[in-house]
Amino acid sequence: MNDQSSKQMLQFAIVPVTPFVQNCSVVWCAETKLAAVVDPGGDLDKITQVIEDNALELDKILITHAHLDHAGGTAQLARSTGVPIVGPHKADQFWIDALPEQCMQFGFEGETFTPDQWLEHGDQVSLGTLLFDVVHCPGHTPGHVVFVERSQNFAMVGDVIFQGSIGRSDFPQGNHQDLVRSIRNRLFPLGDAIRFIPGHGPMSTFGQERQTNPFVADQQFG
Repeated sequence: MNDQSSKQMLQFAIVPVTPFVQNCSVVWCAETKLAAVVDPGGDLDKITQVIEDNALELDKILITHAHLDHAGGTAQLARSTGVPIVGPHKADQFWIDALPEQCMQFGFEGETFTPDQWLEHGDQVSLGTLLFDVVHCPGHTPGHVVFVERSQNFAMVGDVIFQGSIGRSDFPQGNHQDLVRSIRNRLFPLGDAIRFIPGHGPMSTFGQERQTNPFVADQQFG
């Protein structure tokens, strides 16, 4: 398969949701029209509109981590569509348990949920002809995972890394050193060409962040 046809296999739409302007993503296989919703924090009407507008079949919900702006709408979306919830890593169970309290503090509606599948580092998640590698990247939360489709040079990184910044590590069970280690040892080695959707803000590439990100660039580490 040549590069051009390979690139066309994966399509996506970024749907900013909640007052935190979180980048929920609808990602789909162009060949099969099977779709996944990644991190449905809320505003489910906007998310389902994208699915309808593109004539997609929702196949699963993917969760990078269980903070309210990423996971607050998960239970409702799963209940209304009947699709499985996949992720995050089980170390985020305590964040899932705290979702009602998290949401109440910020005036959201949110419920706990039980993933149909917990994810471990090295797992793979299929979506039509697409295959996402699961990379466990603790630091922002202990159970944070990243989804990487290597043939497409594409990743969904949640709140691990942003254009020019990295995730906060001052939440319960966050750890700055773990976060930097996750980025430099588990994400950057996957290749400079990988473009990623972060949990907030514009897209970037691992290569750009290796060169310019003041927190994790190569020059910061000799």
